[in-house]
Amino acid sequence: MKKFFFAVAALVLPCVLVSNTFAADREQTLKVYNWADYINMDVLNGFPAWYYEQTGEQVEVLYQTFDINESMLTEIEVGHEDYDVICPSEYIIERMLRNKLLQPINKDFGHTPDYTKLVSPFAVEKFQQMAPDSSVCVADYTVGYMWGTTGILYNTALVNKEDILSLGGLQNDRFQGKVFMKDAFRDIYSVVVLYAYRDEIARGEVTRDELVANVTDERIQRVEEFLTSMKNNIAGWEVDFGKEEMTKGKAWLNLSWSGDAQWAIDEAAEVGVNLEYFVPEEGSNVWFDGWCIPVYAKNTKAASYFINYMCMPENAILNMEEIGYVSVVASPEILDWANDSTIEQTANLTYFFGDSATAVHANHVFYPDQQVIEHCALMHDCGDKTEDMLAMWSRVKGDNLSKGLVWFIIVVMSSIVGVAILRAISNKRKRDMQRKKRNRRR
Repeated sequence: MKKFFFAVAALVLPCVLVSNTFAADREQTLKVYNWADYINMDVLNGFPAWYYEQTGEQVEVLYQTFDINESMLTEIEVGHEDYDVICPSEYIIERMLRNKLLQPINKDFGHTPDYTKLVSPFAVEKFQQMAPDSSVCVADYTVGYMWGTTGILYNTALVNKEDILSLGGLQNDRFQGKVFMKDAFRDIYSVVVLYAYRDEIARGEVTRDELVANVTDERIQRVEEFLTSMKNNIAGWEVDFGKEEMTKGKAWLNLSWSGDAQWAIDEAAEVGVNLEYFVPEEGSNVWFDGWCIPVYAKNTKAASYFINYMCMPENAILNMEEIGYVSVVASPEILDWANDSTIEQTANLTYFFGDSATAVHANHVFYPDQQVIEHCALMHDCGDKTEDMLAMWSRVKGDNLSKGLVWFIIVVMSSIVGVAILRAISNKRKRDMQRKKRNRRR
């Protein structure tokens, strides 16, 4: 779940106890902190019994969810919360490694197989790019969970794909007020910077990985210029509702995460709207979420077993089918699941599954062809350029409220004012009646 930094505050959802009672003994309680709607609850509920089978020890799961990476990080970094397992995104993992907020995962599981070895080497290689220096082996501190890309979701009846193969196609005046953009500055920057420096990439002057990893003032400026140039085309900045607007035909284009895109494609098909998704030819970002054990964890043994349990192929499949994103596990069972004979086109997925996956009938939204992946770069933390990025983001969005959003704000504010007026009138009437009653008593 790609998860991103939202421009609005979010509340941590109430916790859900998987078991019926909360264990008084902290060593028998596993505290899991994950994104909302990002796990199959049957898989989660099955962990205590599986853990007992493997270790002979009892454990109860306290499961809590968060909405943004930053709120989760603050709870650990500032509040020293004792979560045992968390699921941050790549740039937060990078930051936590740099600030020494993670501890190694013990992969000595006794007689239990080490299912973390089934994670695709592709994911392991990308995760290593999060290392603060060459002495750190990222695989010792985190195991991947889900991954995906950022690309263009479009309505095939209203948009010709040939016109938008390049990200620059979004600047077309024909798309005025028809494009939704993710309200996630790192994701958008990582995509736009590859378009802005496409000529330099072609000349071999810079690589995609270097462009995305190293944020500079010049690169921020180029990204800002692109976004400003297409401001009239942007219907709004969204985190979740864009995919629904696409299914209703109210928007033509949406710069979207792959999992959201697939959800929209499926939902739209049920109402006769045809949507498609692809990664622009200049490239895009590839994002990851991973399981980690924070430094303040209390039950590290159960945490390590839980991470191993989540890598079991049968659990990975159940989670994928439930949440609509793609597991980093690359076992033969996952390859069989991905190979769908009803899909005509094939893709070279050797980068993910190995030599046996040269021509897989796979959903290209979930599993892009190797040629597409070669044009994608891992998203990174902005480090000391974060404030500059936020300032750019604020300038780009500042005067770009869509008419629909403006009217929505007006209606909401009018409703609030109206309710306040009605309450004031009602209270005044009550006070007048009370005075009359007091006068009659006299």
